[in-house]
Amino acid sequence: MTIQVGDSIPSVKVTLATAEGPKEVDAAAFFAGKTVVLFGVPGAFTPTCSAKHLPGFVQNEAALKAKGVDTIACIAVNDAFVMGAWGKDQAVGDKVTMIADGGAAFTKATGLEFDLTARGLGLRCQRFALVAKDGKVTHLAIEKPGEFEVSKAESVLAAL
Repeated sequence: MTIQVGDSIPSVKVTLATAEGPKEVDAAAFFAGKTVVLFGVPGAFTPTCSAKHLPGFVQNEAALKAKGVDTIACIAVNDAFVMGAWGKDQAVGDKVTMIADGGAAFTKATGLEFDLTARGLGLRCQRFALVAKDGKVTHLAIEKPGEFEVSKAESVLAAL
């Protein structure tokens, strides 16, 4: 079942891509005690993700933080090295935390997976954005396949 507004962020292991290398954390602990905007993408270095989705959150970081957001994070079913390289390529700096969900544990636990095996991509994360306050989802926007509207930074800003 797909995560809903009012649900808690699941307690599963994810990996942060940090300057010091991969750092495993519990997702529920990562979200605890703060307001987090998390957006999910089908994959690092993919066209819409690289041209629009991630750059939009980097560009709107100050506006999101002005609305009370403590942390902006991006998650994909990629490993921490790929997420780290993508973050460097996109010059995210400390504006966006890059989260690797290499085994899709978070993606499956939230019901946000979709299967692109037929296209050679395997199990992926749907394109989405959510806001969680102290680990509870307060806003969730999941894109229809092939669309990019409800999960972009400007839409999240409007929802805050």
